[in-house]
Amino acid sequence: MSVTHEQIMLTSFDEASARRALALAGEALEIEADAIRKLHARLGRDDSVPRAVALMLACRGRVVVSGMGKSGHIARKIAATLASTGTPALFLHPAEAAHGDLGMVTAQDVLVAISYSGESSELAVVLPAVKRMGVPVIAMTGKPASRLAQVADVHLDVSVDKEACPLNLAPTTSTTVTLALGDALAVALLELRGFKPDDFARSHPGGALGRRLLTHVRDVMRSGAAVPQVAPDALLTDALLEISHKGMGMTAIVDADGRPVGVFTDGDLRRLIEKGQHFGQLRIRDVMHLEPRRIHPDRLAVDAVAVMEEFRINQMLVTGDDGKLVGALHIHDLTRAKVI
Repeated sequence: MSVTHEQIMLTSFDEASARRALALAGEALEIEADAIRKLHARLGRDDSVPRAVALMLACRGRVVVSGMGKSGHIARKIAATLASTGTPALFLHPAEAAHGDLGMVTAQDVLVAISYSGESSELAVVLPAVKRMGVPVIAMTGKPASRLAQVADVHLDVSVDKEACPLNLAPTTSTTVTLALGDALAVALLELRGFKPDDFARSHPGGALGRRLLTHVRDVMRSGAAVPQVAPDALLTDALLEISHKGMGMTAIVDADGRPVGVFTDGDLRRLIEKGQHFGQLRIRDVMHLEPRRIHPDRLAVDAVAVMEEFRINQMLVTGDDGKLVGALHIHDLTRAKVI
């Protein structure tokens, strides 16, 4: 009988091993959490953080974030967070910078250089050229006496007592603390810039928040010939044909000036059938629902969702400033646009 991979794993990974794994994981998390608490405690001991924020806030170019190895990965994330929260930023690979990419940096930029040891040889090559350009340098290191810390305009201390790695070698706690401080700087800048949810949406047009805050009713509504509508004097049977042809489960009833005076839905039809109503020569004005819900095309699509949910309806009419019908909206249109 063949032995599965899962059976082998369960055989070699006994209950004692599971307890040990949990203990090691918990210890690593506690070490990193303690390091962040200590970072928080020393924030107010000097003015390094306010000075760093002031430099980035006054930057007329971009915040260029650079680092090698694991510090490089953290630098990429910090640059991405800054860029998505209102502070133009980019990542610069220090090794590539020494071979041409330094041309990405301008005198209007600010450099955030990350190296826990503060002795990164790749950054050491780049720094003199950056300093000659007059670019302010913010260093994030764990060694205040390092070369990088000494040449920087502002030094941010990200020192830790020990790494979460049992060997105290792999960058774990130090990278977590550096990333946390990067997030803290981005949040401070976000607030000081007056960055709002709609600003965030413009930076994330492909995301759910972007769709919710950037999609307007006019972007998803049906218009022109796709909008079901009949005159008040139309026969109910003609209105039913309009409902069937346009596929919205309703029709607007519009007066001679193009303004909606009512609406008739599939639900209204079911209620008529339940009453045993004869359709023969029945006019739509006699059975339409008065004062239909409507919305302006410039309103956000999420506003339409809110109205539909509040009144438990699946369709809405869209009217312009003059009150005339310009479109119609179905809940399915909002679903397809991923607004909901």
